[in-house]
Amino acid sequence: MSFEQTCDVLVLGGGVAGIAAALESARAGMRTLLVEKTLLPGGLATSGLVNGYLPLCDGCGHQVTFGIAEEFLHLSIRFGPGDVPACWRKSPMADGPAGRYSTPFSPASFVLALDEAILGAGAEVWFDTAACAPVLEGDRFAGVAVENKSGRGLLRAACTIDATGDADLACRAGVPCVEGRNNLTIWAVELPGGAAIPYPSEILPPGPLNVVRLGGSPVDHALPPSPSEFCGIDGRKVTEFALEGRRLLRERYAQEYARAGPEARHRLFPVTLPTIPQFRTIRHIVGRTTLPTDAANGSHADSIGMAADWRRSGEVWEVPYGCLVPETVRHLLVAGRCIAAEGNAWEVTRSIPGCAMTGQAAGIAAALAVHRGISPESLSAEDVQRELRARRIPLHRRDVGL
Repeated sequence: MSFEQTCDVLVLGGGVAGIAAALESARAGMRTLLVEKTLLPGGLATSGLVNGYLPLCDGCGHQVTFGIAEEFLHLSIRFGPGDVPACWRKSPMADGPAGRYSTPFSPASFVLALDEAILGAGAEVWFDTAACAPVLEGDRFAGVAVENKSGRGLLRAACTIDATGDADLACRAGVPCVEGRNNLTIWAVELPGGAAIPYPSEILPPGPLNVVRLGGSPVDHALPPSPSEFCGIDGRKVTEFALEGRRLLRERYAQEYARAGPEARHRLFPVTLPTIPQFRTIRHIVGRTTLPTDAANGSHADSIGMAADWRRSGEVWEVPYGCLVPETVRHLLVAGRCIAAEGNAWEVTRSIPGCAMTGQAAGIAAALAVHRGISPESLSAEDVQRELRARRIPLHRRDVGL
């Protein structure tokens, strides 16, 4: 090993969930290391160009997601452009997409704000660093082997949070996991003035950037379904997914230039492309609790937060603490897209607000576990809930009048 370092809380993955977890852990006084394989924080929201901060409200005037998720919404537009709709407490069923507590944003602006937040909290960030393999001591997740320009090193931690989006490290440590399937899709950014591709109007109002969305998905009803599905844990399929997405873009421009003439290339062209694969559901753990697909508007005594269904109004999901806790390996939590959630529950919790919400809860749980010298599964949900309530975060539908 070229280097070795020890910390209290190690966060793997610098997407929205990982940043939220690292912020909470560092703010709690833990020595926190955040490892991210790219150079940008934010994951799919930034490197993936998925520039819609989905709703924090239920679409009927009730805010349901709070804490760092709300902080991030405002950070996403801190360096412009974009605005939170002033009328979000009114139903979008009557007033259109501007009625929800959401906003489009510039991915580059969000990067700058996330950098500022994470450094301000005192967390140590390692960009351009790949987490390669877990280090196990019996059933204890003791750290990870990483690689970067310094060589291969070892990072040890009292508690680790897998926020990679695909549960790579949890899976390699032996945590049972469930694989997802993804339709071909690509989001890219053009200069304003290009012919935007239609997108479901109930999700977000038009944004400050011309974002081209091609491909399809069962949840994106304005787009045609793609002819094949992709698994995000197959190296060759990831490459095929990227190449096929860029082929769709080439076809788009070829068709536009043939229709409008070759001079169209001076006004219609891509400005930036995603630098990570835009998979929605790659892999999630089997947790001590699994949030089922039919759990909308249900109640869970051990809820650590709520997420709204961004596809329709009136559905809210309470997320149990056990969804963040693996069934087997100790001293490990997960956050974001790889928590234990199925079907519709997975679609809801994988969104930016859901990832931020579970990331914050994981950061709180990790800090509590380290402080007490125990593994996170030994915490009670009430322990985590107490800390969340101290931050004035409602945890149940009844807490917001539902």
